[in-house]
Amino acid sequence: MQTKTFVIVLAAAVTALSTAAQAASADHGKSLFIQKGCWECHGTQGQGAVTGPRLAPDPVPLEAISNFVRNSDGPMPPYRREILSDSDLADIYAYLQSVPQPVDPKATPLLQQWADKPK
Repeated sequence: MQTKTFVIVLAAAVTALSTAAQAASADHGKSLFIQKGCWECHGTQGQGAVTGPRLAPDPVPLEAISNFVRNSDGPMPPYRREILSDSDLADIYAYLQSVPQPVDPKATPLLQQWADKPK
C-alpha cells in the first residue's frame, strides 16, 4: 500500500512541475536567479563559475534540477518549497532554457583570425 501511495504522490509532483514549467516566465526566472543568489555560484547566465557548475544553456530536465535543489546535501543549501516555490523554480528553469548558445568562435571572423595565429 505504501508503494502505491508513493507512486501517486510522485505522479502528482511530476504533474505539478510539468504544469508549472508550461506556465513559466523566463523574465521572472531571471530576476529570481539574481534575487535568490543563484548567480553567485553559477554565474549570471548559469554559465558556471568558480564554485558552481554550468546550468545553461541546455539545462538538465526540470525534474532533475528540482530534485537536486530540494534535496541538496552538498555545498549548495537545499531550497525547500517555503523558500522557493515550484512555480518560482519553474520560472528559473525557463530562464535557464532561454539562455542562448554561445557564439561559435569559428563563426566570428575576428576570433577566427586570433585562433588561426601561430602560437
